[in-house]
Amino acid sequence: MDPVSNPFAPGAGTPPPELAGRDELREDIRVAIARVRRGLPARSLLMVGLRGVGKTVLLDRMRDDAEATGIHTLRIEAPEARSLPALLAPQLRQALLRLSRIERASELAQRALRALAGFAKSLKVKYADIEVGIDFEPEAGLADNGDLEHDLLALLEATGEAARAGGTAFAIFIDELQYVEEEELAALIVSLHRTAQRKLPVILIGAGLPQLRGRMGRAKSYAERMFEFPEIGALPDPAARIAITKPLQDNRVEMTAKALDRIVQETHGYPYFLQEWGKHVWDAATASPIDAQDVEAASASTIATLDESFFRVRFDRLTPSERRYLRAMAELGPGPHRSGDIAAVLDRGVSSFGPTRSQLIVKGMIWSPNHGDTAFTVPLFDEFMRRIMPGNDWQD
Repeated sequence: MDPVSNPFAPGAGTPPPELAGRDELREDIRVAIARVRRGLPARSLLMVGLRGVGKTVLLDRMRDDAEATGIHTLRIEAPEARSLPALLAPQLRQALLRLSRIERASELAQRALRALAGFAKSLKVKYADIEVGIDFEPEAGLADNGDLEHDLLALLEATGEAARAGGTAFAIFIDELQYVEEEELAALIVSLHRTAQRKLPVILIGAGLPQLRGRMGRAKSYAERMFEFPEIGALPDPAARIAITKPLQDNRVEMTAKALDRIVQETHGYPYFLQEWGKHVWDAATASPIDAQDVEAASASTIATLDESFFRVRFDRLTPSERRYLRAMAELGPGPHRSGDIAAVLDRGVSSFGPTRSQLIVKGMIWSPNHGDTAFTVPLFDEFMRRIMPGNDWQD
């Protein structure tokens, strides 16, 4: 099989050749944005799910879908240790400059740019990482109080008014939203609440790890009534099979039923793993149809690649005590697990692991589906931990 023609695309946010099993959610997003554009009520949507389920790919595809209908968008990723105002400001400037080219929206878009200038200047003291070009002088009293909640509200109101005048909507796409500080999340929620009350065409489409739902609720108690939280998980069996067979068929390649069964079983239907297995199986095969022997031949290289890239990059960020905690979780299986059971594996009291568990949550390695429960945010991480820390020496 020619590796140059390999259709599979494992990578962080790399679009797969076939985006299987997500059509219903894409349609939900399309409807929500279209309703907001018409001034009709619609909730913002925040996709939550584990690593490797394709949230970033979906976010980008949904943005492409929106822009194809004339929606104005901005797209940011919220890394650790960056403020939301610093991430929003430059992207918002670009979006408003595009909006200002629409004749009927030009005047209000320029007013929004003046609001952005006041926003950036007034908050520079608190958020030193804000860097944005200034196209117009600030308007006194417009988004320049130095209070994030008040100023972001005024800024998004001005943006929404410009979008409405232009007959469009303004969609904010934010990835890794769980890393945004709760104070900043609160300001964002308040601002979106106000634009919704005024029927302004502003909507947030976000994505994050499962703990995002709880962080939004802690930031503002009414957040659960403002947002939809669709869960993005592993693909159902039929969609997982399509994700493999459709790219093969597009390249006039077939796969035996046994080979396909093995891939679906090994990946548990997780989109990233499907792409990785598909890539390595293609490279291992010599001719069509790809059979079970080809899958077996590719298994070692597939697992090694996952270990060194997808899993290892997260493992290397851990302290020794954090690694031992995760290894104890892995000893119990995929999870979720009770905190007391994890502590029992390590033969220590539950309270002694409080700081370690909290830090692992901050790093996005684990989350709590229910009170007292702990689960991995990375699918199949338990299997990796047993491979990289075999035996019983880690317990000493």
